[in-house]
Amino acid sequence: MSSTHENPRVVVIGAGIVGCSLADELTARGWTDITVLEQGPLPAPGGSTSHAPGLVFQTNPSKTLTALARYTVEKFTSLDVDGVSCFHQVGGLELATTPERLAELHRRAGYAASWGVRGEIVGAARCKELWPLIDESLVLGGFHTPDDGLARALLASRAQMARACARGARFLDRHTVTGIEREDGRVTGVVTDRGTFPADHVVSAAGFWGPVIGRMAGIDVPLQPLAHQYARTGPLPELSGATAEASKPILRFQDRDLYFREHTDRIGIGSYAHRPLPVDPFAVLPYDEARARSMDMPSSYPFTQEDWAPSWADCRELMPGLRDAEIEAGFNGVFSFTPDGMPVLGESRRLRGFWLAEAVWVTHSAGVAKAVAEWMVDGRPSIDLHECDLTRFEQAQRSPSYVLERGAQQFVEVYDVIHPLQPMERPRPLRVSPFHARQQQLGACFLEGGGWERPHWYEANAPLVDALGPLPARDAWSARHWSPVAAAEAKATREGVALYDMTPLRRLEVTGPGSLDFLDRMTCNNLRKKPGAVTYSLLLDASGGIRSDLTVARLASDRFQVGANSPADLDWLLRHAPADVHIRDITSGTCCVGVWGPLARDLVQPLTPDDFSHEAFGYFRAKETYIGHVPVTAMRLSYVGELGWELYATADLGLRLWDTLWEAGRELGVIAAGRSAFNSLRLEKGYRAWGVDMTDEHDPFEAGVGFAVRMDRDDFVGKAALAGKGEATRRLTPLLLDDPAAVVLGKEPVYVDGLPAGYVTSASYGYTLGRCVAYAWLPAGLPTGTGVHIEYIGEKVPATVADEPLFDPKMTRIRR
Repeated sequence: MSSTHENPRVVVIGAGIVGCSLADELTARGWTDITVLEQGPLPAPGGSTSHAPGLVFQTNPSKTLTALARYTVEKFTSLDVDGVSCFHQVGGLELATTPERLAELHRRAGYAASWGVRGEIVGAARCKELWPLIDESLVLGGFHTPDDGLARALLASRAQMARACARGARFLDRHTVTGIEREDGRVTGVVTDRGTFPADHVVSAAGFWGPVIGRMAGIDVPLQPLAHQYARTGPLPELSGATAEASKPILRFQDRDLYFREHTDRIGIGSYAHRPLPVDPFAVLPYDEARARSMDMPSSYPFTQEDWAPSWADCRELMPGLRDAEIEAGFNGVFSFTPDGMPVLGESRRLRGFWLAEAVWVTHSAGVAKAVAEWMVDGRPSIDLHECDLTRFEQAQRSPSYVLERGAQQFVEVYDVIHPLQPMERPRPLRVSPFHARQQQLGACFLEGGGWERPHWYEANAPLVDALGPLPARDAWSARHWSPVAAAEAKATREGVALYDMTPLRRLEVTGPGSLDFLDRMTCNNLRKKPGAVTYSLLLDASGGIRSDLTVARLASDRFQVGANSPADLDWLLRHAPADVHIRDITSGTCCVGVWGPLARDLVQPLTPDDFSHEAFGYFRAKETYIGHVPVTAMRLSYVGELGWELYATADLGLRLWDTLWEAGRELGVIAAGRSAFNSLRLEKGYRAWGVDMTDEHDPFEAGVGFAVRMDRDDFVGKAALAGKGEATRRLTPLLLDDPAAVVLGKEPVYVDGLPAGYVTSASYGYTLGRCVAYAWLPAGLPTGTGVHIEYIGEKVPATVADEPLFDPKMTRIRR
């Protein structure tokens, strides 16, 4: 945060639930010069908030979204307008009518236990008690969450608006934004049809108009508005005499993409079962023009009866009482989707002081507002938001056609049972490494991440499975996007040599006379080593939280290659880089092969003029050399716990590099191996994955990467905060499942002494160890050998706290 004012001038664009919540959160923190601009009339300006049905289900596979929803429930429950609460806590109920959905509800109950939401799996009879209108014979069970309910979004907007105004904020309706003023890379004001408003900070909380505001600021907002059907029945005899707005839990019938809520003696029904109905945000009518065309508001499109008919039949099957009912009213309401279904939050680096708080549903609105307010006032949010960060999308994921296609697919899949490894089907392939053609020839099974095609195993290695002996049988869920070939590839890596495509891992080139001082200040390990050194280090924020982990190779006195994680790492470094430091993302123009296994040296040494012996080329060292005809940067690193090198080359020579290694490795039995084996091997070795095992909510010591922190060196970002931290109360803890046949996948709750005490981050079967390995955040101080239980699809699976690293603790296999 930077500003020329002690009380910065903030302009919030949009007075929907997000804008009102943000004004309240900012003024509560002492920023009172807040102007909220709204193009429509207040208090119901015509955006998504004005038509939102208000269902709040807190539980989500994302820990972040669950935390945002929990705060929203907490805050709205504490607010009222004229004695009417802004949250009606009737609870939530999700129904299962298929065995697959019932298993999914057990997983959702696990998420709830992991993230601190009350919930339980209930039988069909209890579902009938909670919702007497349903046909109990169709129901196998349900997931009941007593703290969920109905957010009264317009009331919550009014309540927060009043609080913000009492602290000095002002809300101006009928102000249409027409431009964003800027100077020297900073926002300076907002232009409207009724005047210009100077600003030190501008927040776009414009909902599905976000891309319109973003274009004015020169910022692309990867958001696609889509219309969603909502209908309301006429009065129902079963609800006659009702006086309360609702008395039954909000209801989800995900097997038919439907949800239900009461409106006193009527039922409101929302459907995701219809075709995607994308809306052009630049073509949405202004409020008055929409009203003139007999639309309730700009966000309310005419009901499309042909899309509704199949859903209405499903409703009547679930609730026989609806068979004589009629639909009294309906509309297609517009709201926002992103390519990954998450909000878009944060400050633009290209236009400092311009913030996004977009693609936010009512469910998460107050939580998002709190997090963004903390970010603006304190410099960081109190919870991890990397899944929501506006920088998270790759450039290849920002095209309008990509945002439209993936956004529409997110709509289709809102209620689908999605496996954690399940990739989107389109548009693919998008990004491929230079080795892609060879991988296809080897029968690669590709999953996708960051737009990259990533081999998870190769069918060419299927004959190796026979030599493994019997593997434990997998349940249907853990067997998805998995193959026993992964076990064979892990074994071949431990015993021979394998090639791993590491191209999708981000690579940055940092050069210039100030590069050493800059990287030394931004990271916490010692980088002041001679050229040729490689250092594992961390990017910390000012509070000591782990923003990312890096490998930093010093290739020359003022030239570094940095192995990073997400686009946010590049953005973070560019925000802080002085003029004499140049940072370039070289990922797309380069490629990388990991050559790992006890025979790795036997493979590469005959191909290079340099000495690759342990004495001449030690661990965590780098050399610029040749592999055959290909110039490479070779780094002696191993993320799988075996001898080997990462070999980097330019993309144009990548295929030649692969072919050179492949031909030379034939007599050694070289194989190509995928990320499924890779993940198993790295967990056996205890190597962390940023964004999964650790985030900026964690400090290095509790995350088990304190060895990368040099507290005795000069100042670095986060040092003061780490120095002031007390004893850790939680630890990232390795667990071994007791049953050799048991498997967990991640995000499951962990029980200590019968009570939920933490959750699994990463998990994979350890083929070398013959047990599933799981890492979990648990209370500090649990001694080795402590028995715990992990809840997996409703079953309590015993596991034991273990010492790490679980495999090769003396590092003899890597350092040879």
